[in-house]
Amino acid sequence: MCGIVGYIGKRDVAPLLLEGLARLEYRGYDSAGMVITSPKGTGLKMVKAKGRVRDLEARVPKRFAGTTGIAHTRWATHGAPSDHNAHPHMDPGDKVAVVHNGIVDNASELRAKLEADGVVFASETDTEVLTHLIARSQAFSLEEKVREALKVVEGTYGIAVMHADFSDRIVVARNGSPVVLGVGEKEMFVASDVAALVAHTRQVVTLNDGEMATLKADDFRTYTTTGTRTTATPETVEWEAASYDMGGHDTYMHKEISEQADAVDRVLRGRIDDRFSTVHLGGLNLDARAARGIRRVKILGCGTSYHAGLIGAGLIESLARVPADSEPASEFRYRNPVVDPDTLYIAVSQSGETYDVLAAVQELKRKGARVLGVVNVVGSAIARETDGGVYVHAGPEVCVVSTKCFTNTVVAFALLALHLGRIRDLSVADGKRIIEGLRRLPAQISEILESEDEIRKLADEYADAKSMMFIGRVRGYPVALEASLKLKEISYIHAEAYPASELKHGPLALIEPALPTVAIVPDDELLEKNRAALEEIKARSGRILAVAHQEQERADHTILVPKNEDELDPILMGIPLQLFAYHTALALGRDIDKPRNLAKSVTVE
Repeated sequence: MCGIVGYIGKRDVAPLLLEGLARLEYRGYDSAGMVITSPKGTGLKMVKAKGRVRDLEARVPKRFAGTTGIAHTRWATHGAPSDHNAHPHMDPGDKVAVVHNGIVDNASELRAKLEADGVVFASETDTEVLTHLIARSQAFSLEEKVREALKVVEGTYGIAVMHADFSDRIVVARNGSPVVLGVGEKEMFVASDVAALVAHTRQVVTLNDGEMATLKADDFRTYTTTGTRTTATPETVEWEAASYDMGGHDTYMHKEISEQADAVDRVLRGRIDDRFSTVHLGGLNLDARAARGIRRVKILGCGTSYHAGLIGAGLIESLARVPADSEPASEFRYRNPVVDPDTLYIAVSQSGETYDVLAAVQELKRKGARVLGVVNVVGSAIARETDGGVYVHAGPEVCVVSTKCFTNTVVAFALLALHLGRIRDLSVADGKRIIEGLRRLPAQISEILESEDEIRKLADEYADAKSMMFIGRVRGYPVALEASLKLKEISYIHAEAYPASELKHGPLALIEPALPTVAIVPDDELLEKNRAALEEIKARSGRILAVAHQEQERADHTILVPKNEDELDPILMGIPLQLFAYHTALALGRDIDKPRNLAKSVTVE
């Protein structure tokens, strides 16, 4: 959930660390800190601050020179945001400094044992346990000190460790939380996300779970937590530093919404096969015979990825005629699921590191299931641990809430559904129809984005609502769920989503003039059913904002969306509601890119 950045080389380290933290602030932003040392080994120097990276920068002393350092921006799990709970954590002798992403599950037990031995804790965090364990180790090398500490730790971690007596190195380790090494020219970097590295190097090594590394200025080596050497070859990151810039927009969210036409074009590029009215998805590692043997599809994701999976399940059922459903990954692995050898499991994650999804993948693989990944980040943990999959090619997404990656993920599911459908029973004519619809998407997205001023005016009108209802049927229901989530994530307005057919089974009790309803009303076989729901709301004096292909007489306002094929309409109908949430939050003065209590990459349970 948090951001780690580290450097060892010859450059002045503090500005590098601050720059890296700024690029990682979307991963956590309630406190930040850094520890540095000089080549002469004169000891560790630390500065920390509650708040944003800018608050830390204001506290950095004028004389804070060094060439090696580690830094962290935090999203709180154990202990409220404060100076003393901020990372890095140091031992009382100022010898050891640790930054940590993840959760030490047995922290309370370890803390009690350490306190019984006379250790005095300076924070409420689980991370400080690691610091004391490393500092108290009698091992002769820093690597062995860290390894000994990790032997007694249960939970997830991505850590970077410095020691005053070993000033020529940084030791890092990973288990369930990403750690990426950046290989430079006689300098080395480490981070929890390539966003902090690409301004300096595009040559990276991603650690696997159970792997450690020692970084020196002129080299690095990797090995397991049991000490066995591993082979790591740097790979080139496809994204450049400019991809992480705001590009003239006021917020990353606005930039990422505006990039969706290009992003969708990117996920389609090179994949359409007009000859056979299908698509090429070379990374699936799923031949036609295996595809025909699939009897069910189970999609696993969290939050926005779960909602994308709901739309994906509908596409697979509709086009491939295979039973499909989507489930929160965070619930799946705790209900002792029945793993069927004829079921294809699909793990969905923007970062490819979402811990709940990754843990579900690992459980499925342990039970012999076939698992595909639908992820945005090449080389991420889920991409490496699945049998194959589809990259969504949305490009870097910095805003905490997902917009363009959600859209590209749904398009990727449309491609997968078309691929499976054409292998099975989908006709050439229907395949061609879906391909033509996919090709229309970028231009239609641009058309929707051109109506931003009208959507902004509507957002201003509804921004005084204390709560909102979102409804939709079948294809429209996942759109309602995602739109509801977007609104509450960044505006903090309470919002609920229901199937439109469920209104009369309870939620109608909430309808009144003070509770607006946003209704998804596509022009499909359920149009009249959806209109009947609008009548029910109007009969109870409810305000209605419709998202539809034609003006809705019973709605107070209608946002018009261009029509595509029925199966692909959900991709377009969610985009104006991203803008609606954005401008509602803007009207309320919210911190849109960094909403309270949330972080981008959820690498803890």
